Amino acid sequence: MLKLSRKSIKQGQVFACTDKSQNECFTRLLFGTNRTYAPAAMRVKQGDSLFLLNLDSDILYGVFRAISSAKMNIEPEAWGGRYPYQVRVEPISKIIPIKNAKKLLKTLSIKRYSPMNRRATIKLLEIYRPKNLGMDKWFKVLLEAQGVKLEISNETRSWGLLGEVKQVKTEPAKELPLLEATTLWDFPRQSYGSSPKGNNKYPGVTPALLIWNLVWRYTDPGDLVVDPMCGSGTTIDVCKEEGRRVIGYDIAPARPDIIQNDSRKIPLPTEHADLVFVDSPYGDNIKYSDHPDCIGKISSETVAFYDELEKVIAECHRVLKKGKVLGWLIGDQWVKKQFTPVGFELYQRLAKYFETVEIICIVRRGQASHTGLWYNRARRFNFFLRGFKYLFIMRKPDVKKAKKVEQRKVEWTNYER
Repeated sequence: MLKLSRKSIKQGQVFACTDKSQNECFTRLLFGTNRTYAPAAMRVKQGDSLFLLNLDSDILYGVFRAISSAKMNIEPEAWGGRYPYQVRVEPISKIIPIKNAKKLLKTLSIKRYSPMNRRATIKLLEIYRPKNLGMDKWFKVLLEAQGVKLEISNETRSWGLLGEVKQVKTEPAKELPLLEATTLWDFPRQSYGSSPKGNNKYPGVTPALLIWNLVWRYTDPGDLVVDPMCGSGTTIDVCKEEGRRVIGYDIAPARPDIIQNDSRKIPLPTEHADLVFVDSPYGDNIKYSDHPDCIGKISSETVAFYDELEKVIAECHRVLKKGKVLGWLIGDQWVKKQFTPVGFELYQRLAKYFETVEIICIVRRGQASHTGLWYNRARRFNFFLRGFKYLFIMRKPDVKKAKKVEQRKVEWTNYER
């Protein structure tokens, strides 16, 4: 006899549809989503419990089982190509519709952009238990996951009051975020999820969610990401977790999976990478390594510093595919009563090779000057602590896709004063 254990229940995920797209979900037995919810959807593995939320009718349909792991474009023509992040499904028993679903999901702390934790998954599965099955038999059905033909139950359940379901606590450390929507990014923690990304003790370590945002905005699973100044390996860890191929180089590797190499000569073919990310030194303020050729040994108050960075820029431009994106993180310098606009100087060099997509401000955290003593000194002696870094998002021009240069016509909405 099958020994039942709730620990055997895998994670869950809620997909969404509308009145227009629901029928296609059922007839194809395929769930899909767009880039906004792709980070969660692409974590679905075969055997996971899935649910379908109709956003128009506020009905949650369940229970389904993933019969494939999530992939890109399982059926490229589905939904006119609008939802390429897809998973094949099968119903576990009769499909039961639950009304007032958004209240239910809110009570259980279930968000579409993040996989459901085990407690929330089990709670939702318990709610869907058919009335003619005891709990043990229902969990046996779930664990055996015997597929049945598509059949929607006539029994429609309704959850109108929040008190009908006990609230489930979230696990913020494991919850995925949504993509950043503004040009101000603030990441209180260096890493995300339950596994570390890079080494948060490494000097000048990159926020993992910064790379996560670039990866999910500008690449798809299977694309190649290159980091010529890989530091403690944050880019490698993010890309591996998010299903991207990745190559990390550094002049002084901090771990075995980082290849020793000078970023001024990247050993890759021309037009090979789908995304390049660089978190470079912004002067000689930090000792990165003892390597004599380290760019971090050159002062950003000299032209030589930017000349060497331009060699890196040229190599990034060479290895990047046309139309693809480079992300470059850099900060300004203020030392001994002298300000150096490192970001502006670098941007002028980048603009020689790339088109500007966006300039993002990254809030600086975890630095030694973020103490009451330094805040007091900044006020007493009339200077400013560095509060942000620049993230320059640049695109390699694609001549074939370039539009004719002409004066754009923009219709502005004018508001009365």
